[in-house]
Amino acid sequence: MLKIRTVCGNGIGSSLFCAAKVKKICAELNIEADIESVDFSTAPSQNADLYITVKELAKQFDPKYKVAIIRSYTNENKLKEDLIDTLKSLV
Repeated sequence: MLKIRTVCGNGIGSSLFCAAKVKKICAELNIEADIESVDFSTAPSQNADLYITVKELAKQFDPKYKVAIIRSYTNENKLKEDLIDTLKSLV
């Protein structure tokens, strides 16, 4: 099972909404994943297989973390376009 964390500044707004969308996408792809939203400051302590966030926050992650850059936290079509290849490569 993949451990995926959606990341925004506070972990309770846009990343929470994004987590729901990512759960749906993973279900459509038959990918088992533990998906939760977190704030940027605690994200590294999660030891996730994948962190999903926007470009502005992604560039602040240490390069040792696998980070998928998304264009939108809320647009499901854009999320699919941005994530599908990365998600498939992890399983």
